[in-house]
Amino acid sequence: PGSSGYLDNVYVLKSINYNIFKSNKMAEESCNIWDETILSLKSDELTPTQVCVWTMASVAAITFVTSSLTGNYGQVDKIWSIIPFVYSWILVTNDRTLLMAIVATVWGIRLTWNLGRRGGYKWPLWDGEEDYRWQYVKDGSVMPILRNKVAWVVFNLVYVSIFQNILLFILVAPSVVAHIAMSRCGQDVPLNGYDYLATVLVLGFVTIETIADNQQYNFQTEKYRRKNAGEALTGEYADGFKSSGLFGIVRKPHYAAEQAIWFSFYLFSIGAFNGERLVNWSMVGWVLCWLTFQSAREMTEKITPGKYPMYAHYMKQVPLYIPNPMQRLGFVGSKTKTS
Repeated sequence: PGSSGYLDNVYVLKSINYNIFKSNKMAEESCNIWDETILSLKSDELTPTQVCVWTMASVAAITFVTSSLTGNYGQVDKIWSIIPFVYSWILVTNDRTLLMAIVATVWGIRLTWNLGRRGGYKWPLWDGEEDYRWQYVKDGSVMPILRNKVAWVVFNLVYVSIFQNILLFILVAPSVVAHIAMSRCGQDVPLNGYDYLATVLVLGFVTIETIADNQQYNFQTEKYRRKNAGEALTGEYADGFKSSGLFGIVRKPHYAAEQAIWFSFYLFSIGAFNGERLVNWSMVGWVLCWLTFQSAREMTEKITPGKYPMYAHYMKQVPLYIPNPMQRLGFVGSKTKTS
């Protein structure tokens, strides 16, 4: 009888464990991340996702008002590297979201420092160097309709202030997914290979971006030093643009690294489900990032040949984002020297 009772208890425990496992599995499969995100936004209780959205709306309003009053339309540039990691800290729920916030902060501090040394931040805060491309946008060189004052106000409101602030939130959408997976779906999955891979990739691409920005900064600093000193400009200094170092491998190494950073960041959202869900709505972040950089790149490469005639030749010799392995191995001549 004792043995029989023991076996009965074991059977009951196994049944309970199986039912718990089955219940958790069903909950995982029935948890729709998008639906849960919407429910989190509609919740009567204040949720971290609501805080992020209210912050985004407030920052967009401040951006529009400040740029309209000061005529400096680089306000979003000043917050580009700051507000995303602020969102990521608001969304911290477990070890994964904490790691994501730390990684995003490393990215943000470095990018903020780079803009700061280029004069992007001054006192008062709405002052500071405006990206030279805004002048081309404002004078209608990119879109002639923007010469119209009403059209420009609409453009500043819809694209500059609202869309770009939405983009800055969507960039860290993987943090939203990881937060929702934990807080609403009960998926407190331990850190795994996807998280470690994402961390290594993000920090690796931040390093590449740092090297590229340093090379560009040092080049521009030396170029203007020579100009101001009345010294003769030779080589790439005569051309006017950086074409060696990482810029001899691809034309836009910093753009390439930035896009790769946010694709890598998406891997965290896959890790939140231990790789069982490879696709979720937060992929919109890196897709929008990619599309935005394509438009920025297209505008830049329309402007630059007009400023620096040798740039057209450089465009033919050096790929945009992805290195040419045949060129790097010497099978195709590398002709980054443009003058």
